[in-house]
Amino acid sequence: MTPTARLDATFAALADPTRRAILARLASGEASVNELAKPFAMSQPAISKHLKVLERAGLIARGRDAQRRPCRIRAKPLASASKWLERYRQFWEGSYERKGALLEEMKAEQTNALPTRGSRK
Repeated sequence: MTPTARLDATFAALADPTRRAILARLASGEASVNELAKPFAMSQPAISKHLKVLERAGLIARGRDAQRRPCRIRAKPLASASKWLERYRQFWEGSYERKGALLEEMKAEQTNALPTRGSRK
């Protein structure tokens, strides 16, 4: 899979709140499909479909422990997405700083334009 396709798959997988919740749970350690399904009002097959999306995106891996197939989070795709987002964070921060400076300048101009107490125009 190309880096662009991997990034697309990562963001597509993260677009769903159930999959984000599953990843949040896996961030605290491995879990079985049944353990992952417990907090959700959906069937085990529905959870399995979400897990397949996460697995295809490379966000999770499934192991084998006798009859149990624990899932665990894989950090590399998340790190790639974070790196991609970082470039835009720097842009947003710069944009916010410019807007903040402009607002301060406008406040100062407005304060200077106010008539002083006791003066008439």
